[in-house]
Amino acid sequence: MVGLVGKKGNTFLHKLEFSESWKNGDFIQMNTLKGKTALITGSGAGMGRSHALELARRGAFIVVHDLNLEGADETLELINNAGGNGVRFVSDIRDVEDFKSNVNRVGAVDILVNNAGVGGKGLMIEEIDTDIYNEMFEVHVRGSFFATQAVLPHMKKVKSGKIINISSIFAMGGHNCLSHYAGAKSAISGFTKSWAKELAPWKINVNAVAPGYIRTNMTKNSLTKDAAKKREELIPLGRFCEPFEISYAVAWLASHESEMMTGQVISPNGGEVIIGY
Repeated sequence: MVGLVGKKGNTFLHKLEFSESWKNGDFIQMNTLKGKTALITGSGAGMGRSHALELARRGAFIVVHDLNLEGADETLELINNAGGNGVRFVSDIRDVEDFKSNVNRVGAVDILVNNAGVGGKGLMIEEIDTDIYNEMFEVHVRGSFFATQAVLPHMKKVKSGKIINISSIFAMGGHNCLSHYAGAKSAISGFTKSWAKELAPWKINVNAVAPGYIRTNMTKNSLTKDAAKKREELIPLGRFCEPFEISYAVAWLASHESEMMTGQVISPNGGEVIIGY
């Protein structure tokens, strides 16, 4: 375990209520999370880092968590360089007592993003041994369960809180491999629905984001150019999601704008999988 590093404060201020996102021409509301503390598990790289930066951009004080010290430090540095504030702690999310101890040192957490996870590596069922299976469910399922348990005392005390679980499009439509990954993400979707009902008396909102294919280095490394093109042709909107588009969904669910959303699984996936009531 590596202790907390960083500082608390409210220096991440914006001169404008709205700031233009030049990448896609939209106007993104700022300061929707001002005064809130957000813990993002597994935020030392990848999508977790994207979520941390977006929530910081909207005014939240960020608690960066990761197993990797270098990655956690880099995320915190990016937040600080952008004018945000945060702390970081390094812990294996499977070590429940160590994780809870660090959360207690952080103090009040208003927003939890259960993002920590491991990839499925394209494995078929015969290739998945007990170690691979156990790691998948311990990180995704056990990790999300006990991380949520760790932040509940404060949320229940103040009768407010936002829990955003990261599921997957594969929990909705399946996949021709990765069954251990799809199974773990399906469990997270199940948590979302049950926790939403259980925690509603304390005004705690629980939702999930189930991304489709995302344009990341991991995707580029796992698909050839031709395979990626064929995959995109199956998506009605014709392209993979960008990381920031997933983080926009997370930020909205973390904000006061989604007060009547709970128990929902929303999926930015370009229409590849469409489900309804």
